[in-house]
Amino acid sequence: MAAEPGQPGAAGEGILVVGAGLAGLRTAEALRSNGYSGPLEIVGAEPHLPYNRPPLSKQALATGPSLDTLVYPRRPTVADVTWTLGRAALAADLDRRTVTLDDGTSRAFTGLVIATGVRSRRLGLGRDGAEPMLLRTLDDAIELRAELGPGVRLVIVGAGFIGCEVAATAAGLGAEVLVVDPLPAPLAGVLGRRLGDAVRARLEALGVYVRTDTAVRAVTVGTDLAEPARYAVHLAPADGSAAEPDPVPADVVLEAVGSVPNVDWLAGTGLELSAGVRCDEAHRVLRDGIPLPYAVAVGDVARLPHPLLGELRIEHWTWPGDTAARSARSLLAGLGRGEPPQDPLTALPSFWSDLPGGRIQSFGLPQRGHADVRLLEGDWDGECAVGYHVDGRLVGVALIGLARRMMHYREALLHDLTV
Repeated sequence: MAAEPGQPGAAGEGILVVGAGLAGLRTAEALRSNGYSGPLEIVGAEPHLPYNRPPLSKQALATGPSLDTLVYPRRPTVADVTWTLGRAALAADLDRRTVTLDDGTSRAFTGLVIATGVRSRRLGLGRDGAEPMLLRTLDDAIELRAELGPGVRLVIVGAGFIGCEVAATAAGLGAEVLVVDPLPAPLAGVLGRRLGDAVRARLEALGVYVRTDTAVRAVTVGTDLAEPARYAVHLAPADGSAAEPDPVPADVVLEAVGSVPNVDWLAGTGLELSAGVRCDEAHRVLRDGIPLPYAVAVGDVARLPHPLLGELRIEHWTWPGDTAARSARSLLAGLGRGEPPQDPLTALPSFWSDLPGGRIQSFGLPQRGHADVRLLEGDWDGECAVGYHVDGRLVGVALIGLARRMMHYREALLHDLTV
């Protein structure tokens, strides 16, 4: 459905942006700022204009999510863009340069921007209709918020950033929260065991119960429990030994176990789609190892070579802003409308998370340096700076608090990556 009355009809041949999130919006704005004035259409599976996702597990969840407060301002340069929302891409033909949507219509394009992002991963835990909730979209957040409140028993499957943030928020709303994860500490997959233990202590101080080294085998209806509940959560040690005989009762179950790139609609196109859409250094998509000049990928879905960090796919909120302009210039150059970017991609992956005890900020790729983790400043139980090393050199930094030291450690990381 069209999001805004008065917009032009179908764009016809022109540039088509598939994905109406932050990456799609920023790329459309960059196309306009780089001189493209032709037809430009943005297609999105959700019925909403681009909105800010990070608050969905934090302040927006606490106060009640609202599109009015989350929607991104749009620059005047994209006022004439065609928005086709509530329509998902089903297939693409890169030779004929068409994309088929889920209503059976198709869009022709001269240039294509792939910005379809990611979706929540499912583990197939639900049995007989007892399906855990997800938190990826505004509608997910609205549904989850309606279930939370004092005394509600919430089980969160997954102790990553979403799981930990929701746990802290729900505890603040009075819910009884259990977080379950197969790793030895919250956030251990990203920040390592030692900093993960510090996060555990902060969550437990809020009353959150954290069970690590534990897997969820299934979620079923809870009518047969000694203490009847909507759901029964069946746990087992992560090492694969026998399941526990007594399931955990829950009123709400949230599955927060990572994400999957939205690339299904590109099947059969010849693109390299394992772990996202593989691109060259100019963000052009690769087909049989050859870059297509008329198609780029941007945002969560793009797998890019980084001159300092190697090939990577980044899901951080800052990444579309760091890369959209490069993608736009590359696409326009491929269409004969300018020069491609000459400078290498040097933006560092970065993220933040608001958890009890101070904001966590990170630069680089801490997960690559778990074998050599060092406390650089502060105290594990308070504000601190933590360095992650490979061969004695920093590959990532994480800060709890210490915002004033952010630039210092970012520069230290850049130094180690470039020497």
